[in-house]
Amino acid sequence: MKTHKDGSKRIITPLSSSFMLTSIIGFLVSALHIPTMADKFPSAPSYAFAFSIVFFCMFIASIISMTYSPIEEGLHIDEKRRIKI
Repeated sequence: MKTHKDGSKRIITPLSSSFMLTSIIGFLVSALHIPTMADKFPSAPSYAFAFSIVFFCMFIASIISMTYSPIEEGLHIDEKRRIKI
C-alpha cells in the first residue's frame, strides 16, 4: 500500500470492469457519433468535446485503479457475486 507523508495508508479501491467498458463506449460515441449531428444540433461539437473529456477521465481512473489496487482485495469482490447452488 502507498503511504502519505503523514504516515496514513492510501487505499485504492478497484473499479468494476463495466466502468471501463462504459468509458470506452462513451468516448467512442461522443468522439465519433455526436459531431455528425452538427447539422441538426449546432452545439453538438461542443457537447461531444465535453463528453469526450469526461469519458477519457473515467478511462484514466479505471487504468489507475487497475494498476494500483491490491490483488488480494480484488479477489474478494467476485465471491459476493457468485450464485451458490
